[in-house]
Amino acid sequence: MENIESRGAATGHSVIPAPGTATVTVPVEGLLDNHIYGFNSRDQRSRPFNLLRSQVLKMARARDWTLIGVTSATPRVGKSFIASNLGAALARSPDMHTYLFDLDLRRSSIAEYFNLEEGAGITEYLDGQLPDLSTVARDVAGERLTLFPSFSNQLHSAELLAGAPMARLIEDMRRIPGNHICICDLPPVFANDDAVIIAQQIDAYILVVEEGVTTRKQVRDTLNLLAPAPCLGTVLNRYQGGLIGDDYGYGYGQSQKYAEYYS
Repeated sequence: MENIESRGAATGHSVIPAPGTATVTVPVEGLLDNHIYGFNSRDQRSRPFNLLRSQVLKMARARDWTLIGVTSATPRVGKSFIASNLGAALARSPDMHTYLFDLDLRRSSIAEYFNLEEGAGITEYLDGQLPDLSTVARDVAGERLTLFPSFSNQLHSAELLAGAPMARLIEDMRRIPGNHICICDLPPVFANDDAVIIAQQIDAYILVVEEGVTTRKQVRDTLNLLAPAPCLGTVLNRYQGGLIGDDYGYGYGQSQKYAEYYS
């Protein structure tokens, strides 16, 4: 049987389609119900993600980084929520296109946040069923954001992430022409070794921690496991005091301090 990945490499075409060429377009309407606030800078709930966007872009441009992961030590602390809203906020940046990849192959969440119907995903490319991601890509209508979802499957994720198609995908992410950034939703670090595998191939990562749940030991062990990949910063999710800027990083919570400013 012909090797699909080898054929793609031989033709020299990128496995990542150009922006605006996706066969499926995702409407923005209804995404607020899924807690996607990053598209609307007039919504006070977008504030933490706009500030996070500024910090990510400042550091990425200073270091020529284009591949940024988002991970956590353990599941269910909001990493996919942060990745989705960061991608939405970045999509509002002028003259730049944002790509959001769901590389949490075992517990994919990006499709749910963006109301995507189940279909071909990144997994089908990684296991050789698809020659590229053209049928996987979804462009968000009216925004500079392209989604590459994954869907539930029973495949061995570590083997897929360590294979040749994944290496080709990372290579093509780095070769995307024009001003762009790729946000990768990674698996939790302690769930398996998937995040460790991916972290060694990208430029840097953001670590999401949850107030009262993530421990200092988990943070230290996560940094050690993902080394030498640099940690761009931390996001404190579900912080009840609102957005903070101290040693804990950025927090997303229930602050009403800026409600009047955004009204």
